[in-house]
Amino acid sequence: MNNIGDKTRFQAPVPDNAVVAAPKRKKYKRTELEENMYLQPEEIRALFECIESRRDRAIFRVVYHHGLRAHEVGLLEMSNYRDRDGLLYIRRGKGSISREHRLIPEEIRAIRAYVKCDRGTMPGPLFPSRQGRLGISRFRLDQLMKGYCDAAGIPKEKAHMHALKHSCGTHLAERGNAPDAIQDWLGHRDSASTDIYMHFSKRRRDESVEKNSDWS
Repeated sequence: MNNIGDKTRFQAPVPDNAVVAAPKRKKYKRTELEENMYLQPEEIRALFECIESRRDRAIFRVVYHHGLRAHEVGLLEMSNYRDRDGLLYIRRGKGSISREHRLIPEEIRAIRAYVKCDRGTMPGPLFPSRQGRLGISRFRLDQLMKGYCDAAGIPKEKAHMHALKHSCGTHLAERGNAPDAIQDWLGHRDSASTDIYMHFSKRRRDESVEKNSDWS
């Protein structure tokens, strides 16, 4: 009989119920938009008709016309806005390109009215929170979006700030802008991020049917 020394070690058996790490899920990248993810032009008009606050009108104009994410609104500083030149430096997130953008007339009118009548030109966040030291929060913006969408009769599934970003990209495509122009407008570093807005929307589909209505 073989004697087993005290120093001999055995590997502990693996219990049957040992926890096995779950395989990592692959990240899903959306390739097209559903119609409940962006607002139609008539819904955008209805939304702005409900906004009486000069501050909120300026916020929603910039968010819609330049496709800002909610947290990017709070990053805007008064020093980023150049009224004389109609320019706004937008600090983008998620690897997008931050740069100075030229504003369209609707944005300029809204920001000018807000700065002149409400905010003033003192340094700090362009759209400050109630405390004034920090920019307006994503939570507050979400509250505003839900309230204005409810007043405008816009479906609840569209009542979130990201719907305005999707609306911007979609409407730029519907206006005939080329993919590279939309990519530059939204600050996308990767052209694949812009492809989502080249989907065949309901409006474009209806226009196609109308164009081919005399097809015999």
